[in-house]
Amino acid sequence: MIRVILPAHLRNLARVSGEVTLQIEGAVTQRAVLDALETRYPMLRGTIRDHVTQQRRPFLRFFACQEDLSHTAPDAPLPAAVAAGLEPFVVLGAIAGG
Repeated sequence: MIRVILPAHLRNLARVSGEVTLQIEGAVTQRAVLDALETRYPMLRGTIRDHVTQQRRPFLRFFACQEDLSHTAPDAPLPAAVAAGLEPFVVLGAIAGG
């Protein structure tokens, strides 16, 4: 099981509290995790990735094992600790101001 931590606004939208767990078949990649997340919680479609381009939305970042994975290829394998369920895949809402 893959563990996913969502920011508060996405947890509220999906009506979940705490971590989300997902079953991923095959390679554990960002794309596979986000596809499974959007399949299980269709109300999240378009909130994390653009509907058309599938690119990460601005002001959202992806982290795992204390590494920023926001700019890695979507089909690159996630760290083994994430694939084993030992560490979560974190979707973090960034804050900007001026």
